[in-house]
Amino acid sequence: MDSNKKYWKGLEELNNTPEFVEKNKHEFAEPIPIEDVLSGSGLSAKTPRRDFLKALGFGVGAVTLAACQKVPVHKSIPYLIKPEEVTPGIANYYVSSFEGQPILVKTREGRPIKIEGNPGDILTKGGISAQGQASVLDLYNSGRLKGPEKDGGETTWDAVDSFVKNELAAIKAGGKKIRIISSTVYSPSTLAVINGFIAAFPNTKHINYDSVSYTGIIQANQNSFGKAVVPRYRFDKADVIVSFGADFLGTWVSPEEHTLQYVSNRNAKSLESKKMSRHIQFEAGMSMTGTNADTRVPVKPSQEGLALIALYNELSGTSLPGSGKLDSNVVANAIKVVAKELMAAKGKALVVAGTNDVAAQVLVNAINSLLGSYGTTIDLDTANNKYAGNDAEFTDFIAEMNRGEVDAVFFLNANPAYDYYKQKEFTDALAKVKLKVTFADQKDETAALCSVLAPNHHYLESWGDAQVMEGYYAIVQPTINPVYNTRQAEQSLLHWSDSPVKDYYTFVRNTWDTTIFPKSGMGSGQKAWEALLQTGFVKLADKPAGTYTFSKDLNAVAQTIANASAKLAAGNGQVELALYVNNGVGDGKKANNPWLQEMPDPVSKVTWENFAAVSEKFGRDVLKAEEGDVVEVKVDGYSIKLPLLFQPGQAQGSVSIALGYGRTASGKVGDGVGANAYPFYSFRNGTFQTTGLVTLSLTGEKSPLAQTQTHHSYEGRSVIREASFAAYVKNPAAGSGRGEEKKDYNATSLWDDYDRPQYNWVMAIDLNACTGCGACVVACNAENNVPVVGKDEVRRRREMHWIRIDRYYSFNDNGTTAVTKEDEIVKLQDFDNVSVVHQPMLCQHCDHAPCETVCPVLATVHSSEGLNHMAYNRCIGTRYCANNCPFKVRRFNWFNYWNDSRFENYMQNEYTQLVLNPDVTTRFRGVMEKCSMCIQRIQAGKLKAKMEKRPLKDGEVKVACQQTCTANAIVFGNANDPESEVSKALKSERTYYVLEELNIQPGIGYQVKVRNTNEQVA
Repeated sequence: MDSNKKYWKGLEELNNTPEFVEKNKHEFAEPIPIEDVLSGSGLSAKTPRRDFLKALGFGVGAVTLAACQKVPVHKSIPYLIKPEEVTPGIANYYVSSFEGQPILVKTREGRPIKIEGNPGDILTKGGISAQGQASVLDLYNSGRLKGPEKDGGETTWDAVDSFVKNELAAIKAGGKKIRIISSTVYSPSTLAVINGFIAAFPNTKHINYDSVSYTGIIQANQNSFGKAVVPRYRFDKADVIVSFGADFLGTWVSPEEHTLQYVSNRNAKSLESKKMSRHIQFEAGMSMTGTNADTRVPVKPSQEGLALIALYNELSGTSLPGSGKLDSNVVANAIKVVAKELMAAKGKALVVAGTNDVAAQVLVNAINSLLGSYGTTIDLDTANNKYAGNDAEFTDFIAEMNRGEVDAVFFLNANPAYDYYKQKEFTDALAKVKLKVTFADQKDETAALCSVLAPNHHYLESWGDAQVMEGYYAIVQPTINPVYNTRQAEQSLLHWSDSPVKDYYTFVRNTWDTTIFPKSGMGSGQKAWEALLQTGFVKLADKPAGTYTFSKDLNAVAQTIANASAKLAAGNGQVELALYVNNGVGDGKKANNPWLQEMPDPVSKVTWENFAAVSEKFGRDVLKAEEGDVVEVKVDGYSIKLPLLFQPGQAQGSVSIALGYGRTASGKVGDGVGANAYPFYSFRNGTFQTTGLVTLSLTGEKSPLAQTQTHHSYEGRSVIREASFAAYVKNPAAGSGRGEEKKDYNATSLWDDYDRPQYNWVMAIDLNACTGCGACVVACNAENNVPVVGKDEVRRRREMHWIRIDRYYSFNDNGTTAVTKEDEIVKLQDFDNVSVVHQPMLCQHCDHAPCETVCPVLATVHSSEGLNHMAYNRCIGTRYCANNCPFKVRRFNWFNYWNDSRFENYMQNEYTQLVLNPDVTTRFRGVMEKCSMCIQRIQAGKLKAKMEKRPLKDGEVKVACQQTCTANAIVFGNANDPESEVSKALKSERTYYVLEELNIQPGIGYQVKVRNTNEQVA
């Protein structure tokens, strides 16, 4: 461990600003006057909790009865005749799929309450993203449409069917066009329904429209190899990975699949074999993938294409147009070194780019061809089906509407009135269409423009299927009957096209019986169907990945890239813009989900809004601004106002802004949160581009960001340990301190030690596997009834998350930075050149727990199984335990978030209990709470083993954070079992314990972060 290396959570901590010093004088978050509490004025926020609850709430009876019968009623009644599959107090699990990924849905008394990954899923091995975890909450959104509507008023399905069929018949007779606009459809059954509709109405065309487009990759592969696909990338087969702006661990193409692959070459098993991949990231804004890179090189958007040209030249020995135009020696030198590393790993190398520009993606194809990547790290024959959007087709569709050629348009999971970059152009054109139908489940921005609203089911109420990858099929099955009077979009299309099969469930079964089961070897009929509903998916035999050779002339391609780069170069007070998607609200479709809004962004730790990220040097020297100042971002007459964030690692002269915010019709949680950046898109060379030029100007306003990164200070203590891969190979204990002479901190102890006769529950967390994605935070929320508190409360340091992901920056020690004595300021600061470590932090369940000794009422005590327990009904809220906890992982309930009648406008219990886990007590005002290691899961596992008269098996109990982690960064188990996975992990020479010098004996061991660095790069 390098004791001279300085780690810091944010610039305020690094610079020890007066505001930071003042905040850390106070042990607890600042209180507010009791009169403000009672009046509610202390709780106001742009997104207040009253709106959160209104968005979620409706009567319990509706959902309870929907679990058992088809027509929802609004009175809760006891079971007279109990449904056969429901046993009160016992959870049922059903297989389904979320956005094509196989999942398990946990239900209690017929009510879905938790999403978990399917352990058999070949792409994630049971992990699932934060969005997947949060998706169950959307089922209980009262903003969903309660039934069909026509011309702004409620109507019946029969009336809708009659009207739409008559209109379609007239349109068919008149020869006008019909268009179905959807996000990419990758369901075999849905595609069959759409094709049947097209057969009934031959003037229909289906257009895939993705707000976050991959048309550039698809078209580039068509141009290069005659295969218009997004390939399957194999990061697990790559020894050297180079990414140009592709956030492949966060949001690019298939992040959960990529995470599992990526970590397999960097986790404990790989390191023990003395193997580790090497990852270099070139990008403008700091992405989640960039924080995990071994080496990260900031590069402006205008320079990214030129860097690709330079890399191709280095690999091929040629000189393409645009060569030698890089304006950064750091980037130029890095490209030369990276080229050598890629060539040394030929056949096991992978280059990816996040741009949607066809020319740049063609050049990436040429680079990968030189490296022998096709057939090894890139598979064009097992394509990814999740993105098939065609940007040019959608712009042509708008032209068709303007010419009056389209008489009917149907919108399926598409909202172009919000996320199309020229909104007025779209809405004006749509006004010329006679029949406008949407299948949206709530009145979103596009639905507000439609005459017919035919609301779709939530996916947990639906039948269906998915094929996100060639040869990999998943089933979607309902886990609750429809809560409202909604109907599946496919069922509506079947009705309107007079399909001989009117029932969509039957249609799905027919699809599997006729097209999928015969290829699967599972047999057919009822037996195969029942097997499918137990496994959740079918995987056909793998196709061998073919090798492809690039043989096109690149001069014109390179010239196109060079011309585009010249146009992007900032001048006349302009700033280069990079738009991106974060892994919370994503493209905006999830904006109304409060769990995702309150999940801290993995990099910035900002909640409840987007922002303009610039480098500190640019912000202070050029904009003359401070962090939190509001700037106006403007281009071509469109402008938005956003607070500034000073982001270490941001390329100088650039600004990064997240998409997916600024909704006006998402629901009461998401409306008005942040600003809409989609109008900053541009349409160049046939595709939507996420880069451009903007101007930034100060407004004179201030808007403090709701960040969580510096809410919990360690007062300068060292909690992060890391080592280089070279040092690890020489000494596996490098960085951990194991093997060194260490003081026996337990020589004189205030605590007695006790035996753990049967179970000693402990945890291991591998910092080399954790990517910082935050899925564990949302999983913990769902499992343990952790409340959402809203933007203002987060600003007051009152977020309630039981687990947090701390993000630490450090300066790279390659001569560009220097650190003086600890009490002096860091000099020669180079904020372009920082590295990041993510550290999950939760209650450490210390054997010598300092919280236990100070509690005057024994509300927190230690168990005979090594856990730190909380007896909520004993707690009187002294907060002594929080004061005495060096990890700052305890949370104080300032309010009765769940069930205090004084706050019925904020946390109405009748509404929120629909998503509560009945196995976990909800906490009340004045009570401390913190991680319990999901003790309800431990007890359930022990009870099951006892009933089956056997010992508890290792891995049988998985805590929520562990279960959701695709990277398998968290391992939980019994330390008394020497063969358990956690025991083996903690025996690793990389293991260290945070603040072990305090002799509190934490129950969670961390494995040192290892970086495969090359000092020649950047």
